[in-house]
Amino acid sequence: MAEAAFIYPDSEWRQRTEGGWDAAVLENLVRELERSGSTAMMIIDGGRLAFSWGDTAYKSSIASVRKSLISMLFGIHAEAGRIDLSATLADLGIIDVAPLTAEERTATVRNLLAARSGVYLPSVYDTKRGRPERGNHPPGSFWFYNNWDFNVLGTILEAQTGENLFESFAARIAAPLGMQDFSPDDCRYQHGPESLHPVYKMAMSARDFARVGLLYLRGGRWNGVQVVPEDWVRLSTQPHSDLGGGRGYGYLWLTAEANAPKDPLSIQTPLFYASGFGGQYIIVVPALDLVVVHRAARVDYGISHIRMGELMRLAISARSNR
Repeated sequence: MAEAAFIYPDSEWRQRTEGGWDAAVLENLVRELERSGSTAMMIIDGGRLAFSWGDTAYKSSIASVRKSLISMLFGIHAEAGRIDLSATLADLGIIDVAPLTAEERTATVRNLLAARSGVYLPSVYDTKRGRPERGNHPPGSFWFYNNWDFNVLGTILEAQTGENLFESFAARIAAPLGMQDFSPDDCRYQHGPESLHPVYKMAMSARDFARVGLLYLRGGRWNGVQVVPEDWVRLSTQPHSDLGGGRGYGYLWLTAEANAPKDPLSIQTPLFYASGFGGQYIIVVPALDLVVVHRAARVDYGISHIRMGELMRLAISARSNR
């Protein structure tokens, strides 16, 4: 499809008015959402709003979706030459409460983006479960969902660009996309004694999530402007690690093959997504020209990944073949 044919929202999302969605199935979807910990859900079909439920303007914690959002900034800054993805922790002067070993210091920015740093130190919001012993895996050789990697990326971005992470996101992503609700004031750092590198915490709305999803569905372009490099969108949403059963991990984005047996979120066509604890999702289905967003304002009373898969497949079943 030519760029001129793409639909983008203005100050508000444009409604899909020509049908193509089964109203009875969508009513069933509403009933299912009402009986769970869900607080908002949106379906964007071809750039238009096909379904909306709940308070889509309410801003709440996005949990680990923040990692996929920082990936966008790395793509922008890497293309501009402000961040060298091949730079090592030694090159960048990264230290922590516990000194890094010589081998750990060889981990690159690219390794951290792929969650393959090989640095298994305590972190703020620690991921102890399944964490290997230090020195078990050289940098680049092993995937582990490691909050140390993710937190250090925030430190690196600010040190290399001279920009505050939240202000950078506001200027380089939120403003070009015309986000309706995002404000840096809804973001904060959380420090802890475990590490020198804080967690970057963000609150956002479902309807701003949907703009991120549409941006990535369109290869990083928004109304004719290349906001995120197209090559970066492709690179960050293709699997650099095979997690088994059709699941993959790119640069802070997750992927699922068609009918992936080990990813409950999977459907009949490949997709990629950002995921946060308790039911925070931005799901992009390129072959169907769809974005699906889900929010649960109380992450401790949200929904599971299995439940999201059920909702996703119900939503897709409402879409007519066309």
